[in-house]
Amino acid sequence: MEETLEDPPTSAVLLDHCHFSQVIFNSVEKFYVPGGDVICYYTLTQHFIPRRKDWIGIFRVGWKTTREYYTFMWVTLPGDLNSKSTKQQEVQFKAYYLPKDDEYYQFCYVDQDGVVRGASIPFQFRPENEEDILVVTTQGEVEEIEQYNSELCKENQELKDSCVSLQKQNSDMQAELQKKQEELETLKSINEKLEQKVKEQKDSWEAELLQLKEQNQKMSSENEKMGVRVDQLQAQLSTQEKEMEKLVQRDQDKTEQLEYLKKESGQLFVSLTEEREHQRKLKQTVEDLKQKEATATKKQQELTDQNFDLSKKLSENKIICNVLQREKERMERENDLLKRENNRLMSYMGLDFDSLPCQAPASDQGGTGQNPGLVYGNPYSGIQESSAPSLLSVKKCAPCKSDFADDIFDHTLEQQPVQTLYLNCPICDKSFSAKEKQIFEDHVFCHSLSV
Repeated sequence: MEETLEDPPTSAVLLDHCHFSQVIFNSVEKFYVPGGDVICYYTLTQHFIPRRKDWIGIFRVGWKTTREYYTFMWVTLPGDLNSKSTKQQEVQFKAYYLPKDDEYYQFCYVDQDGVVRGASIPFQFRPENEEDILVVTTQGEVEEIEQYNSELCKENQELKDSCVSLQKQNSDMQAELQKKQEELETLKSINEKLEQKVKEQKDSWEAELLQLKEQNQKMSSENEKMGVRVDQLQAQLSTQEKEMEKLVQRDQDKTEQLEYLKKESGQLFVSLTEEREHQRKLKQTVEDLKQKEATATKKQQELTDQNFDLSKKLSENKIICNVLQREKERMERENDLLKRENNRLMSYMGLDFDSLPCQAPASDQGGTGQNPGLVYGNPYSGIQESSAPSLLSVKKCAPCKSDFADDIFDHTLEQQPVQTLYLNCPICDKSFSAKEKQIFEDHVFCHSLSV
């Protein structure tokens, strides 16, 4: 069924994955007469490029994969793919390999990957229908035809016998061909393995060769670098020899300088000893100054504390002064009330204030003056004259230096405990009980701190 010994490349690709529009089959008949060769005409599209292993097969209609071909022919590659004439191609199928039944078949173009690139319309292999031919013959022609038919029958029988013999030979040839194909497959497998080994060995050799080339290049570059390095080292050696000579000369100079520096060092040591002695004296002076500074700081702290105590006492004295000032104002108001009360009583007694004698004896404490307070004598002096001198005596208040009559001063002192049952803050007018004297003083001191 095949024209060559090599099987075409096939695949199990289904119809959904095929591309039937890349190769177009032309002039496909509805049926072909058995016993004759069949020429298949096809056209390659613009975007399709044929390859060496492409083939055209005859498939029975209803095929599923490219492995179901009946027979095939290798395609011929065109010389120039860009030429229009190369797009029109043809392939010829020999009559011996064509189907003998009247089933429907079609041409299919399959590439070397086993993918269908084009398919033709279905066709049959059958003889022409005799009903469609009208033959007009004479009696002589009929006899000739019968004679010709008998000869053909005889020839046909001979051909059948020959065909049986050929079929037997063909079966033998097919068996031998099958055996040769198996041997060929074995040889192909061995050849492929050998090619694979050769390829692997070649790749290995190429890799080794490449590695050796790289190593050779590295060695060459290293040799060049070593040569450059040797030149550099030689240049450095000559430079270092020159520097060594310079260093020897410098060493001699340094030795001379060292001798000179030793002499200077002795002189500097003497100077350093003197400097240390001077520095010791300076340290002693600094220590003395520090002690004096500490003493001054201590005195300053004491003065600061004294100043703080004096400020505190001054604040307290100011508070007391304010308290006494308020008390003085209160006493003056009481004095005015007493004066008015005295005038009222004298008016009531029918006495004239201007006609009363006035005496102002000196105070026992010294530093007194005439007090215009209740120094008008006793309104009852007409009855008891002996009490008049006591009314004219004057006393001075120690805190505020105010002058008061003797009896008024004593009376005020007698009345003060009664009137000062409550202590009033001179700053916020808050009242405190006489029993809360300490609390009152603390309260007033707190005001002095806030000021």
